[in-house]
Amino acid sequence: MTSALRSVAVAVPIASELYLNRELGLLEFNRRVLAQAEDPAMPLLERLRFLCILSSNLDEFFEIRVAGLKEQINGNAPSAEPDGMPPRKVFGMVAQRAHELVERQYRLLNREILPGLAEQGIRFLRRSGWDEAQRAWVKEFFFGELMPMLTPIGLDPAHPFPRVLNKSLNFAVELEGRDAFGRSSGTAIVQAPRVLPRVIPLPRDIAGCEYGFVFLSSILHAHVGELFAGMAVRGCYQFRVTRNSDLFVDEEEVKNLRIALQGELPQRHFGNAVRLEVADSCPPAMTEFLLQQFNLAAEDLYRVDGPVNLVRLMQVPDRLDRPDLKFPFFLPAPLPGLNKRRDIFEAIRKQDLLLHHPFQSFQPVIDFILLAATDPQVVAIKQTVYRTGAESVLMEALVEAARNGKEVTVVVELLARFDEEANINWAGRLEEVGAHVVYGVVGHKTHAKMAMVVRREEQGLRRYVHLGTGNYHSRTAVAYTDFGLFTCREGVCADVNEIFTQLTGLGRAGKLQHLWQSPFTLHQQMLRAIRNEAQQARAGRPARIIAKMNALLEPEIISALYAASQAGVKIDLVVRGVCALRPGMAGVSEHIRVRSVIGRFLEHSRVFYFYNAGAEDVYLSSADWMDRNFFRRIETCFPVLDKRLKRRVINEGLKPYLKDNRQAWEMDDTGCYRKRTARRAKPYSAQLALLELFTGKLSA
Repeated sequence: MTSALRSVAVAVPIASELYLNRELGLLEFNRRVLAQAEDPAMPLLERLRFLCILSSNLDEFFEIRVAGLKEQINGNAPSAEPDGMPPRKVFGMVAQRAHELVERQYRLLNREILPGLAEQGIRFLRRSGWDEAQRAWVKEFFFGELMPMLTPIGLDPAHPFPRVLNKSLNFAVELEGRDAFGRSSGTAIVQAPRVLPRVIPLPRDIAGCEYGFVFLSSILHAHVGELFAGMAVRGCYQFRVTRNSDLFVDEEEVKNLRIALQGELPQRHFGNAVRLEVADSCPPAMTEFLLQQFNLAAEDLYRVDGPVNLVRLMQVPDRLDRPDLKFPFFLPAPLPGLNKRRDIFEAIRKQDLLLHHPFQSFQPVIDFILLAATDPQVVAIKQTVYRTGAESVLMEALVEAARNGKEVTVVVELLARFDEEANINWAGRLEEVGAHVVYGVVGHKTHAKMAMVVRREEQGLRRYVHLGTGNYHSRTAVAYTDFGLFTCREGVCADVNEIFTQLTGLGRAGKLQHLWQSPFTLHQQMLRAIRNEAQQARAGRPARIIAKMNALLEPEIISALYAASQAGVKIDLVVRGVCALRPGMAGVSEHIRVRSVIGRFLEHSRVFYFYNAGAEDVYLSSADWMDRNFFRRIETCFPVLDKRLKRRVINEGLKPYLKDNRQAWEMDDTGCYRKRTARRAKPYSAQLALLELFTGKLSA
């Protein structure tokens, strides 16, 4: 280790033992999510919601990360990660930890969450406990709503095992006897309709409680025999398969990316299987049969004591009028100074404006585009779109602006994972009304969050821009923490215009005055800022780095942080998700602390602070410190130039997270996390404090 430590400050790549594994780090993050559901102080329906979030996270983890591991193993590829751990070893550790997570998840569901909900009059009625009225209601539902949509498939030479959709609910049915044609294969597959909810509400008088639900799987179990007249059902077992969902489009070969992607999207449902989930009652012979059908091994099998897809329970809290079991409702605070008499352009001309979501409303961002769409003085609108949702007032405003004759240019990222279909649809609608739609740059996802409005005013054309750390998505704006900045500073606006010109045209990248941009300057500027702090520390001057992000993985940045720590720079990293840096190692990173904050809101903002000899530079960014963000994406990192707003970012976006002793987790040099506790200090939650600051609400 000694030689490795000496090389940290001068060479990249550094020794593999100084990096933590990405996949294992992602599972550690999901342990912290599960801990939210395990917390008895959390409102009960929110505990259920966190269980569902965990399932959703694990789904994507298997669809993308585990799928990638399996491809590396099958191709005998060496490790692609800086930690150097062989893919097969990583997969073995991932499988062990994922199984432990899932076992804890279902134990919590069955021992605490469901019994706790039942005490509150919210019951999930099991087949074994149905009374006569409930059985009659279920039977009527089956014949009226479910059976007409079912297509049972008996397995025989003419009916091979069906193509099972990714993450769909299916049932393997064991049968005895012969059908009308004399066939007796003994096995059939029934696929549950995707259009039906997985949790069915019962009328209150039938349920016998305030809220009663029946799982769709229970209804089908109870009446599956109706699908196989004259045959005896010996067993019915729910299962779900997760498939590789990483799309591949050779952008250099295709002539039209949108058309190519439309052809590729349907195949996402039928990628190679990576995980099989089955009910714990499924016998060994049936599980072995299913594993063979999907070309999976025993370590890919996850037996669960309950529904195989907890994600579909996410709808339950939203359907219940039980505010006592949820986080208190809050209205995001309005932007001070804006009212019906004063439009947002006038406000921006007066001074830069900062929005801190979700504590402050996203409505000014929507109003920015809505007003631009109808303002006769506005001549052009340009915007990037990464995630925006299938329904979006903001996107409708862009459509309206194009109809009104504005020059509308939209850079749509078609390869935004799991949002491809929505983005394709919006691209089509925008093109239909005459907007200029481009898909960014081949080989580089457009992840920057930028909007620019050009107005004709008395002094000539003036540009107004919005830059953000989060997406132009109204729903996530009330669930994710993000910053957004409005400005009409000419230097910043010129930089934004230059980036739009790069994205829509051809030519060399121009020099930017204020913004740092991937893939050109962001990485080198971050390294320069980190190394500058190290230089200050070596000279005996104060030096400080605080950085908040979603992930930290890029090796050269980690190397620079290690070197800065060795120089004596105090470094605080608030990393919500995976972090490959090892903090607190003597001689390497003893001046670095890493923490993660998990709470009501998803921490999503990227904030970077450098003391810089007292200048206290503050940057907001769309980019995490990952290879892809620095080298394979179009990203922006923009300074907060207004001193008043800079102080706000420090006081709202950084200091509360360093003070948090309720929802913060501290990382050790092995990659494990310990939740901070308020021993002598007063309990303090960053998110709760910000809610109280902006809205007066006291629950995070």
